[in-house]
Amino acid sequence: MKRKLIVLTFVLILILIAASGCQAEQKQTLSILNYDIYMDKSLLAEFEKANNVTIKYDTYSTPEEMYIKVKSGASKYDLIISGEYMIERMIRENLVNKLNFDNIPNYKYIGDDFKNHVYDPNNEYSVPYFWGTLGILYNKKTVDASSDSWALLWDESHAQRIIMMDSQRDAFAVALKLLGYSLNTVDEKELDEAKDLLVKQRPLVMAYITDGAPDIMINEEADMALVWSGEAVSAMAENENLDFVIPKEGSNIWIDAMVVPSNTENQELAEKFINFLCSTEATLRNINEVWYSTVHTEAIKQVDEELLNNPAFNIPEEDIQNMEMFRDPKEFISLYTERWTELMAQ
Repeated sequence: MKRKLIVLTFVLILILIAASGCQAEQKQTLSILNYDIYMDKSLLAEFEKANNVTIKYDTYSTPEEMYIKVKSGASKYDLIISGEYMIERMIRENLVNKLNFDNIPNYKYIGDDFKNHVYDPNNEYSVPYFWGTLGILYNKKTVDASSDSWALLWDESHAQRIIMMDSQRDAFAVALKLLGYSLNTVDEKELDEAKDLLVKQRPLVMAYITDGAPDIMINEEADMALVWSGEAVSAMAENENLDFVIPKEGSNIWIDAMVVPSNTENQELAEKFINFLCSTEATLRNINEVWYSTVHTEAIKQVDEELLNNPAFNIPEEDIQNMEMFRDPKEFISLYTERWTELMAQ
């Protein structure tokens, strides 16, 4: 009898071990692809613990890099955060799913100004995350920015003290706006003029980088840098000698948004995470981490007054009226890519 009890106990232990193993195997993994330095990472751990899931978190530098990664199929993702023009392309190519907004009740907090845009006109595929613009972060001790112009980035007196973005759409946007053209042009003559202008600038440029410019500016190792507005906010908080200008020729207004790829197997979990990020608390924590302008109607009411008074965060309406949103250039993207490749080969 004793022997039978021992055997029975052993069998029960094996069953419990097997059951716990099955539970572990059933633990869902949420795979996220986002820009680098674009989320409060403590939110990931909090969501994992609350929902008994694992989050795999990858990053990228530019929308073009993201697109290549997703299109190749080398990795599968359940949630992607990216720029509006690339989301427009992904919708066109059936790379993202329509969302079930019943799973995203916090969508009610997204401001109307950030809905019904051309990249997702019926608000079916995406949920806005942050928004901002492109401008010049400069050191007030060494740069006279009174001209309020993109021409500052061609000032020869600052040779090898100028930082440009390693991003073809953003770099071309600057040159195109300085020339008085649309940043969405597909006119080859206009793009050639823009490329020639960037070639002329090339000897003046210290570096073409994507994410490191704020630190270089904080350390006063450069005089000016082409940056996104949130980068300017964070840098200005660290060094009182820095300021930000949105040039008079106009700039880009962008909206980064969250989408669910069409090959996901975890859409409901992805939508649950989107809803979590759209809560007021999570949005405020993200604002304090990334410093970009919020799309959230409740969070904006709780933002620190000093931040609200910063025009790189609370972008003036007169500047917004002179801005243009990137569009998906479709097959004409090669016109930009070819010229960017030629520029980088100089």
